[in-house]
Amino acid sequence: MSEHQLVTRAIKGDEEAFLNLMHFHQEALYRTAMSYLKNEDASLEAVQEVTYRAFKHLKKLKEPAYFKTWLIRIMMNYCQDVIKKGKRETFEESQLHLYGKNEDFTFLEIEEALSHLTDYERELLHLKYFEDIKIKDIAVMWKTPEGTIKTRLHKALRSLRYHFEEKGEMKRV
Repeated sequence: MSEHQLVTRAIKGDEEAFLNLMHFHQEALYRTAMSYLKNEDASLEAVQEVTYRAFKHLKKLKEPAYFKTWLIRIMMNYCQDVIKKGKRETFEESQLHLYGKNEDFTFLEIEEALSHLTDYERELLHLKYFEDIKIKDIAVMWKTPEGTIKTRLHKALRSLRYHFEEKGEMKRV
């Protein structure tokens, strides 16, 4: 059965179809939560909460083709709320020992670079590159012209590139 058919059945009240959809998308939801919250327990809790919210508001989904995008948007909103409420645990240097001495900490540099972007830019990059959502779908989701999304995506990538180039020059000195 296709995802579109499962979504249609879930909207009509088929709980089994909804559970299959959530099982299929749980990894994407978890990755999104981890990218925002940086904490395994908080991310698992976020997946549970988003599952509940999605089930509760499933009938409001207008276009079944955008189910994954709709779920990711719920997750992003939930994570932003958690962060605003100050429940976010930060990654401290004292936790580095948990990863071992030979680990590659490139992810920390990426996190630092992303922290210099606006929330909008981070969300855009996350949707496009981590969740592989098409620009057309992002434009529909955000009710923004495709050209505007492309421009903002280009600007966000340029900012990231600038951050890494700047950091690289500092290391060479």
